[in-house]
Amino acid sequence: MADRAPRSPRTPGTLRRFSRHRHAVVTLVIAAAATLIAAIIQRITGLGFVLALFGPMVLIYGAMEGTRIAVLLALAASVSALPFVWREIDWRRVAWLAIPGIAVIPLGALVVRNLNEGWLLVLIALLAFFALTANKISALSRLFVGRTGAIAAGAAAGFMHVTSGLSGPPLAAYAIGDKWGQRSFTATVQAIFAILSATSVISRGLPTSDSGGVVILIIVTVVGIIIGTMLSRFVPPSIARRAMLAIAWAGAFVALVRGVAMLIAG
Repeated sequence: MADRAPRSPRTPGTLRRFSRHRHAVVTLVIAAAATLIAAIIQRITGLGFVLALFGPMVLIYGAMEGTRIAVLLALAASVSALPFVWREIDWRRVAWLAIPGIAVIPLGALVVRNLNEGWLLVLIALLAFFALTANKISALSRLFVGRTGAIAAGAAAGFMHVTSGLSGPPLAAYAIGDKWGQRSFTATVQAIFAILSATSVISRGLPTSDSGGVVILIIVTVVGIIIGTMLSRFVPPSIARRAMLAIAWAGAFVALVRGVAMLIAG
């Protein structure tokens, strides 16, 4: 019986490639899990996809790439939700809110391109804190009333969407100030999010990460929307909202600390 050929020892290069591959797989699994949870929350509550997702994404991929991916996935989430809410969409309000947002998005993209990683993390964290506390600021709902209020809310939403993906608070403040019914609002913002996300992707470009991984995250987003649609019959929105808030607060604090640390380190 012939002797077995001795196994060739693993070279340092092979070990490094294996380590990088394992790290990429683990990273993708964590990102996919965060995406699935965010999509389910989005479908149950109607809002909060990027608010639940931005923390894991900017920590995994960095501020610039993380927000690119989050905005692209927000586009997938909104488009996936549209068939379920199409009849409830108020297209007149879509126009009044989305057009000012589209007009402001190039300005927001310019701001992002001129910020380094540390300052962008700080900006995203501050916008997240605003998003988490905006409903406590009653003056916002009084400010965003009527057509003028719609234009202002849409412009603010567009700027926030392209810089961080967190465009919900100005739209929610307008809905309260203009006494917009919850059912119609929840449906209509899906169309607005889709428009702002598509424009933001055009302005900032597609993610530069591995395209296969990004496609997997898009598929996970669609699956999450479908699962969320089924769970929405049984899971109260308040429970999903509490989960979203816990994730978002943690993400905001960690992003702020990381951004400040990067600025101090120079």
